[in-house]
Amino acid sequence: MKLIKKDKVLVISGKYKGKKGEIVAVLPKTNQVVIEGVNVAKKHLKPSQINPKGGIVEVTKPISSSKVMVLDPKTGKPARVGYKISASGKKERIFKVSSFKNKPATKPAKKTTTKKTTTKKTEVKK
Repeated sequence: MKLIKKDKVLVISGKYKGKKGEIVAVLPKTNQVVIEGVNVAKKHLKPSQINPKGGIVEVTKPISSSKVMVLDPKTGKPARVGYKISASGKKERIFKVSSFKNKPATKPAKKTTTKKTTTKKTEVKK
């Protein structure tokens, strides 16, 4: 999946066709994305100890990633996304419409922690 959080997208099919929004969450296992202000459903909550009154809450539901296209930051038009390996060996994300280079595709390296090993000396009495 070539979509990432905080991408500006345009819904290209379905009930919300033509709406623009920002990706809040990406669900790669189910091939879905959650877009701010798109596919909002009302959920009825029973009264509970946490929420004694209950009520109706608006929840944004995921939408299939095949129904959205990324908006090119340079032109503002919907674009396909590709990857190109730069001369320095880094993988860069590019937009096919304008060949605009975006953030690197690789995730930042996680910090590795090393455990300190302590050796305990045991004395045996004779």
